[in-house]
Amino acid sequence: MKKSILVLIIAAAAGYGLLSYHFVLLDSSLKVLKKTTVQYENTFVDARGAKKLELALKPDLIAAGINDVIGQVDGAIKENTPQ
Repeated sequence: MKKSILVLIIAAAAGYGLLSYHFVLLDSSLKVLKKTTVQYENTFVDARGAKKLELALKPDLIAAGINDVIGQVDGAIKENTPQ
């Protein structure tokens, strides 16, 4: 009985931890952003390709700092492309 309660407490803590962050999959990496509120919405986000503009319109991602991440990724791409 004590083991099952301990497992439940650990699972609840892990779930709470996962719901406290945005996991953003970019073209070349995975970025983790701290959420402003604990919620299920936008926990795992796919930002590969042209979907980056859609992310810039979501208020909870903007509050977490997605625009800075997109700017860093786009800046790194521009620096590495030959002109």
